[in-house]
Amino acid sequence: MLKTLKFALLAGALVTLAPMAQMALAETPKDTLVIAENIDDIISLDPAEAYELSGIQVLANTYDRIMRFEPTDITKLVGGVAESQTVSEDGKTFTLKIRSGLKFASGNPVTAQDAAFSLQRVIKLNKTPVFLLSQLGWTPENVDQMVTAPDDSTLVVKIGVDFAPSLVNALLSSVVGSVVDKKTAMEHEKNGDFGYEWLKTNTAGSGAFTLKAWKPNESVVLEANPSYRGGEPAMKRVVIRHVPEPAAQRLLIEKGDTDVALNMTGDQVTSLKGNKDVVITPSPQALLYYIGMNVKQKELQDVRVRQALRYLIDYDGIVNSIMQGGAQVHQSFWASGFWAALDDNPYKLDPEKAKALLKEAGYPDGFEISLDAPNSSPFTNIAQSVQATMAQGGVKVNIIPSETKALLTKYRAREHQLLMIYWGPDYMDPHTNADGFANNGDNSDAASKGKPLAWRNSWSDEAVNKMTADAVRERDEAKRKQMYLDEQKKVLEEGPYAIMFQETKQVATRANVKNFIFGPSADVVYYNLTTK
Repeated sequence: MLKTLKFALLAGALVTLAPMAQMALAETPKDTLVIAENIDDIISLDPAEAYELSGIQVLANTYDRIMRFEPTDITKLVGGVAESQTVSEDGKTFTLKIRSGLKFASGNPVTAQDAAFSLQRVIKLNKTPVFLLSQLGWTPENVDQMVTAPDDSTLVVKIGVDFAPSLVNALLSSVVGSVVDKKTAMEHEKNGDFGYEWLKTNTAGSGAFTLKAWKPNESVVLEANPSYRGGEPAMKRVVIRHVPEPAAQRLLIEKGDTDVALNMTGDQVTSLKGNKDVVITPSPQALLYYIGMNVKQKELQDVRVRQALRYLIDYDGIVNSIMQGGAQVHQSFWASGFWAALDDNPYKLDPEKAKALLKEAGYPDGFEISLDAPNSSPFTNIAQSVQATMAQGGVKVNIIPSETKALLTKYRAREHQLLMIYWGPDYMDPHTNADGFANNGDNSDAASKGKPLAWRNSWSDEAVNKMTADAVRERDEAKRKQMYLDEQKKVLEEGPYAIMFQETKQVATRANVKNFIFGPSADVVYYNLTTK
């Protein structure tokens, strides 16, 4: 069930913008918003495949969704392209009416057929985020019968499971609920791919912006969609510059060569205090930083070893010295501040306790293991800290740095030993993280359905799988909340993770920009209300 969340709206400030073509240092155009951000995680911009934070952020601004959080109120889930909804008495048939008069950026009308096509192609393409919809009982064989459009204005969604209606709506608000222009996509179809190859680098939506260009590890350029149902954005274009170094982002925001800087570290933020041209706005995030432990690795199969590694991390030290206001210690799989979050943080740096656990597990002298980590801030410094403190328990950690995109590819093939990365919710219900961190019904390498974090770390526990299934079906709010609390405790003790921190994004903006909306996840970062 969706609850009022502790969201943070950014009505920030910004002053000048940077030129786009040569990216030289100069005042930015009045009608252009320039954002400095690390966007090396973008793999695809097809809503049926995109599952990385930067890509989802782009898609939130280029596609309207069946259900969504509007930029004017990111605490309330409402209809997107759907104007209204009725639910059958048994909770398994959802009839949605599509808003009249909607148009895609192409000029094509938005119809129920487009919405049905969009959901069907997610299932049929079977890419990374497919599990968000396949859990509704949809398969490539039945989805055309489960998702139908009897006419241009009516979308009928049937589910084969007993899910709370609020959870179904939350799933339809996730990235896979983006409504794709069927006509445009099929004009670019190749070999029955539903336009997939083309949509990896193009957009066909009805959102506030359209994709003008994406150059990997360089920039994303968006242009305003004049036919957007919320009105044409004041910013005619948005340029997201790939700036991985926090120090470079600080210099750009100081000089007015960018309007927004999104990845500065605590020391960079501290250095900007007193600068009247730059505003720092803390924005609590649902993003979690964690280390995944691949249970295929012999040493990691013992729960005592996994517990020992959690006692070899200096959580407080990293928060205070490296993050400097950019995070808080949080060790459970559902973020603090959200309904049903567990705020227990039982682990702290304790080398002696870790050594005792390792000795019990048969590793009195420790062992050697590799740690994959992004080669960007703050992960580089966090990884070095983890390497140093794990050595105190006799665990020799070899850091393998790489770009986030390459690291995620390795993770999804579960070829790592330890891997440091982040995770944000796909929708605002605890089931999203329970389903990712805890649920894994098929632990085979050839698993055909969605491959959540538990699968990536080769961990499957029948009792935990049952906890996930039971909680998602429970209609009693108090009981459901306790079920998620119990599940978080079990995963905290036995799971293949060292969940470390919950991010507090410290967004730097110039003083003349208003209404830059930065919510707690990539799904609710909006540019269309921004003015300068």
